[in-house]
Formats: sequence, C-alpha cells, structure tokens
Amino acid sequence: MRFTLLLIFCTIGFTASAQFWRRKPKPAPVVLTAVQSFPTQVTNTTIDVSPKNLHGVELPCSVYNLELAEEAILKEAKHNMRFRIYNLASYNFSDLAALYLKQNRFSEAKWYLLQSNTIARQAEDSRHLLNNLLVLAAIKNRIGEIPLALVDLQEAHDIAFAKGMLTDLAAIDKQIKYLQTNKILTAKAELRYAEAVETAAAANNKAVVN
Repeated sequence: MRFTLLLIFCTIGFTASAQFWRRKPKPAPVVLTAVQSFPTQVTNTTIDVSPKNLHGVELPCSVYNLELAEEAILKEAKHNMRFRIYNLASYNFSDLAALYLKQNRFSEAKWYLLQSNTIARQAEDSRHLLNNLLVLAAIKNRIGEIPLALVDLQEAHDIAFAKGMLTDLAAIDKQIKYLQTNKILTAKAELRYAEAVETAAAANNKAVVN
C-alpha cells in the first residue's frame, strides 16, 4: 500500500514539475536584414521620406508593431556596434530613422541619420550616405530648416557628381532649385508680413496720439 501511494505521489510530482518547467511559446521574432536604406523618392516639388517599405516588408501602422521593430533593430545595432560591425550598424541606424519618421519623431530620426552618416563616410559607402542626406534634407525642409536642408542636398549633389550617379544628380538638382525658390518666396512673405505689422503699429500709435 505504501509503495502504491509513493508511486502515485511521484507520478503527480513529476507531472507538475514538467508543467512548471515547460516554457511558454515565444512570439515569432521580427526578422530584419540590412538593406540599402529605405525608399527615398525625389520629385520636382518635395522629397517623399515616408518609410513605406522598410526591409522590403510592409509594417502595420500600430504602436505595438513599431515598438517591436524598434526593439529588434536596436538590439541588432547594439550587437553590431559591440562587435565593430560598423557597416551593418550604419544601416540599422537608418532603419531606426525610418521608424521614427513613421511616427513623426523628427529629432530622433535626424540623430540616428547623423550617426549613420558618420559611419558611411568612414566606410566610403556613397550610396548609403547619399540616401541618408536626401532624407535629412527632407526632414529639415519639413520642419522649416531650409538653409540646412540645402547644405545636405549640396553634399548629396557633390557625391552624385563624383560617383557619376547621373539619375540621382538630376533629381537632386531639381530639389535644390525648388528649395532655393521656396526659400526666396518664404523670405519675401516674411518681409511683407513684417512691413504689414510695422504699418499697423504705426497707424495704431498715430490714432492713440490723436
């Protein structure tokens, strides 16, 4: 009888132990591979910087999925930086910038693009650097930093010219021309606004005196 009870208790204990140690199934990992940055389309009016096709896979626009992607890319970037795989880390930073652009987090996107550019310059990765510069210019244009956007476009122009990237060169020239025109129009509009304010203030002061 004692032997039977002992056998039953051992069986129950083993089953409970097996249930306790059984691992929960892990969620499917976000598979991300390094590519030549995200799509950047240059037109005669503006640069489309929306990361429509990150890593060739359409990401659902939900906070949860963006956080998963951000966590995965950051983990990969830290790994690559730790083991001095800088060229892949540079693409990781560009991918992070794409995620932040999707959320209109422009300051963070700019910061990671600048880190990516530093590595791309050292590695002489002209294509990656040029793509990053175009996106930086688009961000700065969008937040009103037109002179700084022109600086990035000029660097991209110099790279395209030096490397014989004629298609890119033509598109960049159009964008520079557009921003230069837009800069002049903006300056004139600000001048007219300032003159109107001064005129109104002068008229108001005259009315008060009279």
